[in-house]
Amino acid sequence: MRVFHQRPVLEQPTEESTRTRILQAALHLFAQQGYDGTTTRDLAAAAHVAEGTLFRHFTNKKAILVEVATQGWVDILTDLLTELSEMGSYKAVAQVMRRRMLRMNENSDLMRVCFFEAQFHPDLRDRIQTEVIEKMTDVAEAFFETAMERGIYRRMNPRVVAQVFLGMFTIAGFSKATIGEPQASPKAMKEMAEGIADIFLNGVLQPDKGESP
Repeated sequence: MRVFHQRPVLEQPTEESTRTRILQAALHLFAQQGYDGTTTRDLAAAAHVAEGTLFRHFTNKKAILVEVATQGWVDILTDLLTELSEMGSYKAVAQVMRRRMLRMNENSDLMRVCFFEAQFHPDLRDRIQTEVIEKMTDVAEAFFETAMERGIYRRMNPRVVAQVFLGMFTIAGFSKATIGEPQASPKAMKEMAEGIADIFLNGVLQPDKGESP
């Protein structure tokens, strides 16, 4: 009896997988060559698609840049706030900081694109502000409001606290290692995370010992 072996059916790329491939290629090229130094031909070649396919998914090169940066920030900050919501103790900020900062170092390409290109593209900066920062600040504000209601954090303006927290996290994550210098050691990252958490939770003033002025 003759046995016929079927050839494996090659999976055809879906619209979503093609779009994802374009964004991944764009992230790498924009980080390495800069937005202005990258052509749509470069993008198409790196994503293994025809140049016309790029324009079927995105209006122009700027639309690709905006999507890369916006979606990247959404993913990073959503991860952070999800971890905050699952945190066992409101005082365990250092653990969350350390994990998130390590994650940001793993996403150094994204950091370069977000921080550098946003300086030169106001529309990108505005979209990140409205679609990412504002929404994430809202979530963080609710998190800190709950901690204040439970008496764990002292009563302050929770939105200001949220803005300070996200600002400290972002600037710390955008370290020298992120912009291309040798990667910080796990020990250095741990010390930075613990330092940020300590300053955030306890401030920088010496505790009041009740001495007379």
